[in-house]
Amino acid sequence: MSEPPRNPRGAAPPLLTRRAALGGLTALGLGSLGTGALTSCAPSNADELAFWNFIGPGGTSQEQSDWIQRLAAAWNADHRPKVRLRYVPNADYLNGPTLQTAFSANHGPDVFMLSPGDFLRYHNAGVLADLTPYLNATVRADYLPGALDSRTFEGRVYGLPMESEPLALFYSTEAFERAGLSAADVPRTWDQLLDVADKLTTARRFGLVVETNPGYYQNFTWYPFMWMGGGSPLAADQRRSTFDSKATVAALRLWQEAINRGLAPGRPQGSGGNDSISNLAAGYCAMQQVGIWAIGEIAELAPDFRYGVAPLPVPEGGEELTCAGGWALCANAKGRDPDAAARFVAWALGGSDAACIERSRQWNTKVKMTIPVRDSVRRAAQRQGDFENPAYRLFVDRIAPKAVGEPRYPVEIYRTISDTLQACQLDNADPAASAAQATEAIDTFLSTYDGAPIQ
Repeated sequence: MSEPPRNPRGAAPPLLTRRAALGGLTALGLGSLGTGALTSCAPSNADELAFWNFIGPGGTSQEQSDWIQRLAAAWNADHRPKVRLRYVPNADYLNGPTLQTAFSANHGPDVFMLSPGDFLRYHNAGVLADLTPYLNATVRADYLPGALDSRTFEGRVYGLPMESEPLALFYSTEAFERAGLSAADVPRTWDQLLDVADKLTTARRFGLVVETNPGYYQNFTWYPFMWMGGGSPLAADQRRSTFDSKATVAALRLWQEAINRGLAPGRPQGSGGNDSISNLAAGYCAMQQVGIWAIGEIAELAPDFRYGVAPLPVPEGGEELTCAGGWALCANAKGRDPDAAARFVAWALGGSDAACIERSRQWNTKVKMTIPVRDSVRRAAQRQGDFENPAYRLFVDRIAPKAVGEPRYPVEIYRTISDTLQACQLDNADPAASAAQATEAIDTFLSTYDGAPIQ
């Protein structure tokens, strides 16, 4: 999954099908409800649109909080119904029950943020409004290739992405210097990653941080390691699982070994592996796998911290890849005013006017530091010289072109992968045996699956 602001994608992962409404509801803890139960998720005030998010007001980043408040204020100045922001803290929004419980109780938001990893859970439950009628052909063509794929079903668009957020390896320049290392020693292979992490590990600092907290974000950050060697949860025909491949087992073993050797902690600091301030900038680790958002995060919260960025290390014989997430705005099809909610989403991110382009440019290149997903926004950013930051430029030129979009694996497959990661990382389970068990579980799921395809 993509990472939220503080905390989202090249080659496409294989097509996959997802169980329709019942599977999504079961994963939400709503298995006893039919799809029709997710109705009337409107705010209490008929003349307001409830917009739930983890940015603000009052979020961890003042700049991001200010941006979303300006967004709401700009709409409210000239439109009705008015938008009312509700801030939900990152951890609760990502992995907590707030959003799911609200929808199941018929009190969900009119507008909300959604990652690709959770898209079909809500789409299959029938709560995502079709935004296609609100987007003209010119705007749809303005989105970069693949940018809308994870929010599209049968040619219809159900969410507008705000950004693209590739993952990379960030490292502390000071930690490298103290260990007698330089930029030439930044690891390019998995073996080098462990070797350099060992040299950087001290009594007070881990050499590396990867995510260990279970959830969509952990899976999202591990996927590129599986893909680099050719691994995938599914065969090309999507009728059976290939999770027990050598490539997948090797990726599980890499993350396990980093913890078993004491090179990475069993639990990151702060909000988790997405948090560059509490981990890398605070000196808790010397290297951290994290996304492009860390550039803006460090600039705002630790501006004196010296760091470098590099592509993720690659296994022997593997392919340089990363995973790119990113959040999208969605409208509630069962809310009090789905038309107004869809109009707001299209106005906020899918307009061709100068104000919309500038709003997106500010978000992507000034406020949060992510990759713009619209060509017009990229051109505007280029004209303004927004890509001149060396770390940012590396993402734009080298890392983002190697990105695979965050997949929309079914909840059942996501949870199987998550359980396997947790067992290998924290319970020292045998990667090969765990992968074999996961393959069997995924095969069982696929044998009865008849849901919608995903990318």
